[in-house]
Parts: sequence; C-alpha cells; structure tokens
Amino acid sequence: ILHAARDQALALGLELVEDEALLEEVAGLVEWPVVLTGTFEREFLDIPPEVIRTTIRVNQKCFVLRDPKTGGLANRFVLVANIEASDDGKAIVAGNGRVIRARLSDARHFWETDRKALPAYRDTDLKPLDQRLKKLRDQNIVFHEKLGTQGERVDRIRELARGIAPLVGADTEKAARAAELAKADLVSEMVGEFPELQGLMGRYYATAQGEDASVAAAVEDHYKPVGPNDRVPTDPVAIAVALADKLDTLTGFWAIDEKPTGSKDPYALRRAALGVIRIALDNRLRLPLTPFMAANIADHNVELRMADAKEVLVSARKLEEAGITKRGFGVDVLEKILGEKAAAEFARTSAQAAWERVQDLLAFFADRLKVQLREQGARHDLVDAVFALGGQDDLLLVVRRVEALGAFLDTDDGKNLLAGSKRAANILRDEEKKSGTKFDGAVDAALLKEPEEKALAAAIDAAMPEASAAVGREDFAGAMAALAGLRAPVDAFFDKVRVNDADPAVRANRLKLLNRIREATLAVADFSKVGG
Repeated sequence: ILHAARDQALALGLELVEDEALLEEVAGLVEWPVVLTGTFEREFLDIPPEVIRTTIRVNQKCFVLRDPKTGGLANRFVLVANIEASDDGKAIVAGNGRVIRARLSDARHFWETDRKALPAYRDTDLKPLDQRLKKLRDQNIVFHEKLGTQGERVDRIRELARGIAPLVGADTEKAARAAELAKADLVSEMVGEFPELQGLMGRYYATAQGEDASVAAAVEDHYKPVGPNDRVPTDPVAIAVALADKLDTLTGFWAIDEKPTGSKDPYALRRAALGVIRIALDNRLRLPLTPFMAANIADHNVELRMADAKEVLVSARKLEEAGITKRGFGVDVLEKILGEKAAAEFARTSAQAAWERVQDLLAFFADRLKVQLREQGARHDLVDAVFALGGQDDLLLVVRRVEALGAFLDTDDGKNLLAGSKRAANILRDEEKKSGTKFDGAVDAALLKEPEEKALAAAIDAAMPEASAAVGREDFAGAMAALAGLRAPVDAFFDKVRVNDADPAVRANRLKLLNRIREATLAVADFSKVGG
C-alpha cells in the first residue's frame, strides 16, 4: 500500500503525507488492496491543512498529498479499495470524492463559524475566541466533579502561569492571556467535531483575532509534549502555560487522592509528570516545584473540606478579589460558621494534609524522573539517593547532582568512599538499634586516642564546609572532589581503629565520628540508597 501510494503521488509530481497509524488501520481493513487517487475542489485548500487531513482521515480513511515545491497540501487524496474494479476504480473514487467534498464543506462551515461572533454574545465587545471562553464559563462545563468546572480550571492555570512566567523568562501578562484562551476552543464547532484538534484550532483562532504570536502559539503548545516522541515547547510563554496546565492537573488529582495505581492511569497523570520533567530538562529550567504544588493542593483541600460552606466561602473570596472587603474576610466567614477554634484547627489540618500530598507528589516525580533517566542510561538508585535528601524539587538541579554523583562513583575514590560510608552506616544502624541511642552529638577531641581517628576527624572538619560551600554554589563536582579527600582517612580508620572499644566513652565517641562520615556524605546524597 505504502509503495503504491508513493508511486502514484510521484507520478502526479506530489508527495504522500505519510501516516503510520492510518496505514496500519487501512491494511487491517482490506484483503486485496488497490490504491487509487481522487481530487477535490481547490477552494477547500483555504481550510487549515490539519483540518483537511483530519477530515479526510477520520471520515474516509484516506491519505492526503502535498506539493513538494510549496510544502502545502494538494487538492488530491489517496484511497485504498478492497477490489480491483472493472472500471479501474472510477466509481469508487467518485463515491469517496462526494463524501470528502461534503465533509470538507462541513469543515469549512465550522472554520468560518468559529471565527465569527456568537449570536448570544454579539452585543458584547468580546473577540470571537473570548466569546467562546465566556461560553465555556457560562455553560459550567465540568472538568471533574471534585475539581470544578473548566472555567474554574482556566482561572487556576492562569494564576499558576503568572507565578511561573518570571522564572522561565516569560512575559507575565502574555502568559496569563495565553492561559485564559488555552481552553476556549473546547466549545468551538471544529473541536466539537474533531477533539484531536484542540489547541491547534485555538492557535488559529487566536491568530485570526490578532493575538500576540507567542500567545497564539502557547494556546496550541500548552498541551505538549503529548507523548515521548512529541516536541517540547521552547517559547517562554508556552513553557509557562504548559507547566501550569500540567501542574494544575497533577495537584488537583493528588488533592482528591485519585492517583495512578498499577497500570491504571485514567487521567494520564504519568504523562503529565513526564511532560513537566521533559519541559524542565530540555529547556534547562531552574524551577522549584514545591511552592506551586503546595498552593494549588492547599486551595483544593480547603474547597473539598468546606463543602458545606463552599458557596459562602466562594462569595467571600469574590468580595476580597473585587476589593470590596479586606483580605482575610474568608477566614472571618469560616470562624463565624465553625467557631474560632474549629476554624484554626481546620486551617492547621488542611495545611498538614496539603504538605503530605506535596511530598507524595514529589515522590511521584522522582519515580517518573527515574524512568526518564534510566532510558538515558542513568542509574535509578542515584536518583533515590538525591531525592532522599529532602526538599529536592528543582528537577534540573536533581539531574546535575545525579550526574556528578555518577561520575564520582565511577572513580576509585568514589567507590571506596561509598564502601566506607556504607560500612559506617551499617555499624551505626546496628548500634543505635541495640542501644536505642542516636550518636549524633559532637565528637570530643580529647577522647580521640589513635592517630587514624584524629586524622579522620580533621579530614571531616576540612571536607564538610568545603563540600557544603560547593553545594551552595551548585558546584556538585567540586563537592564530590571535597569528599574524595575522605577516602584515605576513612580507609585508614577502619584498618587501624577498633570502634567497639572497651571504654564506653571512647566507643561512643568513635560512633559519633562514624555519624560524621554519614553527615559529610549527606551534603551531596544519601549513600545508603546507592546500590553496590
């Protein structure tokens, strides 16, 4: 089928627009494939090419052709019949052509209608796409029964995009504008007919009404990347809105505790998390996730737990936003409804629950990052070792730590220090379990008797501030180099010094010294999580 289609396109001086999924589908539908070509009126080429291709593909399972000179579509299509007809397929081509022309006429009607004013909003000064946004809000289209309407979601995405924009170099107002328009095409005629064109049609409609080019592009690109092979947005405005959209999805479903389980992921949350990771890493973005996740999850928790008082609270918030009442009016309302003590307890437990969900969501990101890095040849246990430090919500920084840790552990110094650190950790774990005591106090220099333990204490005192300073500068290779200086003193300590000394004070002091080894390596990673 593919070769015949290519040959017929070439004979016409055209190129086949290849579609692997359609090719597989068509191949499964025919037993005796016969490739034929047909035409449609050139006037239909005024419709966006993606619409033409989708219309012909969805309705008739046909391929389209393009002009190699211009790159634009030609008014030709390729179909695959299941019979070698006596008239060389003329009737088959004619029949398909009639259907395609009818469907393209429908598509042209959608295209023209969507760029015009809606009758219900004709008297407003809103532009066509803004009218669709108002329609989206007015119809109260539900996003999820526990997460509100699409209109409410647009508001959340807009505020998230505002917060993210300065961190990714985007214009705040352009990011907010793009976020507002991002879901407006969901109520357009074209997307109603072809949902797979959402975002793309929004870009066309935004461009048609004179929106800034970066705003229009962001309306399409905020859905990206859709899959592992899809491109990642690179324009700052699109990056801000794409991250906001995905973070709102993730925080929302985490807030209502509807997370992926096993092979079930009905809301594509794994894809959303991988999208955030790819956007951050491919664009080399420094972006702390916790502030955005915490704020969104906390907002969701408040709304969920205030079901009985929700209408009152929403009204109170609107009054605050309009400047009619002072900030904090919503809290006053809570106190009136619940009583002062109950309101305070409500706020405290909401914050605690939100924080627990943030930590759980960060762990989910860690799992997704492990998948991403493993595909690139990195060790997943190194990701665990970095995330175990806590507070690791800057994905690019995590990857830099992992890369530096991997390079260090490939050296002899790294391998030996890892072995020594694990030995120290194992001894400490056993002794702490037996005694029920943590050996985390300061080392007493007066109790250091052996030259090797004195040398180790001095080496740790020198390495820790150097490693911490390097981490502060985000020089992780430098931090590893500082720790490399511990390799020889650690080896000598275990070779020459008996930890389990007869003198309980000396023994405890040496265990504290082992704890210092653990503390020193925690400047860069939790070595106990590293395999080997």
